Parts: sequence; structure tokens; C-alpha cells
Amino acid sequence: MMGWLILLSSAAAGVVRIAVCLFLISCLLPCKKPGRKRLAVMFAGSAFCFVLVSEMGLPDSCRIVLETLFVTACAVRLYGAEARMSLFIGIFYEVAVSFWQFLLGAWLGVFFHSEAFLRHETGSGQAAAWLLHLLLGVLAWYFGKTMDGTRQAFRSASAIVVAGFVAVVTLSEQTVLRIDQDTLTMWTILSVVLMMSILVFHINRQYEMEKELARLKAGQAKLLEHDYVALNRAYAVNAKLFHDFHNHIGVLRQLLSHQKTEEAVRYLDELQAPVREMTDTVWTGDDTVDYLINSKAAAAKEYGIQYHAQIEFPRHTNLQSADLCAVLGNLLDNALEAAKQVSDPAQRFVRLTIRRINQMLVIKVENSYAAAPAVKDGTFQTSKEQNGLHGWGLKSAQAAAEKYDGMIQASFTDSTFQAVATLSFQGRSMD
Repeated sequence: MMGWLILLSSAAAGVVRIAVCLFLISCLLPCKKPGRKRLAVMFAGSAFCFVLVSEMGLPDSCRIVLETLFVTACAVRLYGAEARMSLFIGIFYEVAVSFWQFLLGAWLGVFFHSEAFLRHETGSGQAAAWLLHLLLGVLAWYFGKTMDGTRQAFRSASAIVVAGFVAVVTLSEQTVLRIDQDTLTMWTILSVVLMMSILVFHINRQYEMEKELARLKAGQAKLLEHDYVALNRAYAVNAKLFHDFHNHIGVLRQLLSHQKTEEAVRYLDELQAPVREMTDTVWTGDDTVDYLINSKAAAAKEYGIQYHAQIEFPRHTNLQSADLCAVLGNLLDNALEAAKQVSDPAQRFVRLTIRRINQMLVIKVENSYAAAPAVKDGTFQTSKEQNGLHGWGLKSAQAAAEKYDGMIQASFTDSTFQAVATLSFQGRSMD
């Protein structure tokens, strides 16, 4: 009877270990959330595997290898995590758990003067194991709360492995339990390896963040290039207009002298058409930003979208035109793309509101949409697959906003999608 209880206890502990490991992987790596049915199947499969391994009498090393492979397979299959990093986390997680299980059992044995805590087949050994798994649950909850702060999580993990190193070194000085010296040496070496693994993972995480930032900047530059090229083209047309100014004046004088007023008006409309969208309205006083707003208004008119803008813009600030275009261009592009998918033309709209609140610039873009946007890990996903640059929109806008201690927040109701950008600015002297 005792044997079956220990077997079931070990299987349950194994399920807890796998659950905690998968939770940590989901916190550390980009992952999707699996369905409840898949999780239930995974837990049932892990419990069955543990019972099978125990019945076959395989050593702990085999159990660790099989458990690591099982965790990696679940992370890749259920969470969509990267296989290489999932395997890396799984290996060192299993090593860390085994390391701390040995330490906890040894120190409990020292405290209670009993070697039974080091043997899993005893009740004392199972009590030590479940104490460890309770601590694993607490640590998983803590890391889940602090994982947004990468430095804090790194410090916490480093403190844990350093504490383990100190504990195993101190254990070699005790005289209550007889622990083989080779065993102590092995765990001491593994504690150093764990410290190195934490450092390697931190360096890799920083490297991936730098790569993501580089890709983000490249994507932002390409997205801005389109608007700047269009702006330069408009200015080129304007320059040509002024170059031919004398010829146009001569034609208009000839038409007016012959009382051909209607022909003169049509001629003026033809001359104004190429630059009309650039000179329609002065919104901010920044030529580049004004052109962007007006060009998006022209695009909205082309798609049959109601376009409404209310703008209160501060003058002489440290806000750069390129950054404002990154925010406005991306938010308006996304809004137009969504609004033009609405089947009823009467329901298509885009509303742009820019307000100054003390030293904060608030940019709000609202639009109608046909289908609710997909959300993955708290991030809105693009439904456009052919355009390789699409999907960088909110990320690029977020990167530009962060330069001014700002942020982008998006939300949606039954009929309206809303994106709000906030940017802090400082006044700039014109002396």
C-alpha cells in the first residue's frame, strides 16, 4: 500500500514540475495560450509517463532526460515556443530542481538528524519533495508577477543559484550526515553550471531584444520612406509649377483678356490639382505632418471613408517630424485599412484627435472595422499577410512614442477600434 502511495505521490509531483516548467517557458519565451483540453491531455500524459517510468525502475537520470524531452515537446506543440530555447530552459530547470531537491533533503536530514529525507521511497523523502514543489509553485507565481521587469527576474534567479552554491559548499562542512564526497563535488560543479546558464540566458535575451529593436528601426525607416517619397514628389511638382510660373501667368492673362473666365478657372484647377492635398489645410504648422494628415484624408475620400480631424498642436517643441510621422502614419494606415473593409460605406469612418494636455501630446485615432482584431499575448495581430511591412505598424509607433516617454494603447468596442498615443514633450526656444 505504501508503495502505491509513493508512486502516486511521485507522479503528482512530476505533473507539478512539468506545469511549473511550462509556465516559466510561457513567461520567458514568446508563446501562445493552449486550450484547456490540450492542457488536460498533457497533464494526463505526464502522469501516465511517470507511472510507467517508475514501474520500469529507470534511474533518475533517465527520468530527467525523458521529462526534459516531454516538456520541450509540450512547449513546442502546445505553446508554439522555440524548440532550441525550450530545450535549454527544460534542461537547466530539471538540473535546478534535482539540485534543490538534494539540498533540501540534505539540510532537513541535518536538522532532524535523519538520512531518510534523502531517500525518495520513504515518507520523509516524499515530504521533502513536496516541500520543494510547494516552493516551486510560489516561485512560479513570483516570477510570473516580476517577469515584465527583466532585470529584477535576472537578479532573483541569480540570487537563488548563488544561495544554492553557498548551501552546497556549506553542506560539505557538516558532520551529521554521511554524504559521499563525489556527490558533493558533482552538485558543486552543477551549481556553478547553473549560474553560468542564468548568465547565458540573460545575454541571449539581451541579444534578441537588440535584434528586435534593429528590425523595428529598419521597418520604421521603410514605413516612413513611403510618406517622405510622396512628400518629395509633391514638392517636385510644386517646384515645376513655380518654374513654369511665367508661362502660366501668360496663358491666364490671355484667357482673361478675352473674357474667358470659365476657361481660366478650369486652367487654375488643373494647375492646383497635383498639390491640392498638400495645401488643403494647415493642421500643425509642420509641413511634413500636415502633408501626412491631408494625404490620409485624400486616401479616406478615395475609399469612401468619412474622415474627421480635430487638432490642437503645440508649436516649438522637441517633437521630431519623423517620429510624429511614424506614430500618425502607422495609426492612420491601420485605421484606413480596417475601415475600408466595412461593407456598408455609411459605416466607414476614421476620426483623428490630437490634443495638448500640459506637457503631454495625446493622439487618438478611432475607426470602424468589419471583424474584431485577433489578440495574441495581449498584442493585436494583423490579418494582412501579403504585405511584409504590415504588422510593424503599432510596434513602430510604439518605438517612436517611447523616445518621448510615451506609449501606445489600443482597445475596441462592438463598433469602434481605438488607438491612443501619448508623448511627453518640452518647449524649445526659437532664439
